[in-house]
Amino acid sequence: MAKLTQDELIEAFKELTLIELSEFVKKFEEVFEVTAAAPVAAAGVAGPAAPVEEVEEQTEFDVVLEAAGEKKIQVIKEVRALTSLGLGEAKAVVDGAPKAVLEAVNKETAEKAKAQLEAAGATVTVK
Repeated sequence: MAKLTQDELIEAFKELTLIELSEFVKKFEEVFEVTAAAPVAAAGVAGPAAPVEEVEEQTEFDVVLEAAGEKKIQVIKEVRALTSLGLGEAKAVVDGAPKAVLEAVNKETAEKAKAQLEAAGATVTVK
């Protein structure tokens, strides 16, 4: 295969449509494992920047029973279903609201527990 000069490549690119050129860039990035993203330039001269604090995504959540509502017995049953507490312990949690029902659980478990408790009539927050 003959080696093309930069000018010949530019002329070939001029004949491509925007879509064809975009597809070429994607293929080029795949083949050579590079990215065509332009670096972001800083605008103006700024003073010393504050250190960047990395915000970690929360992975552990607490399900807090705020109030039992009108259906206290249903809420006690749900607390027992969600935890390994006995009847008396579950009742103490419900009576002592606001109180954590589940601690350090993943988001999916926390949202599921919140939905179950709210369906039973409780007021719940996930922290």
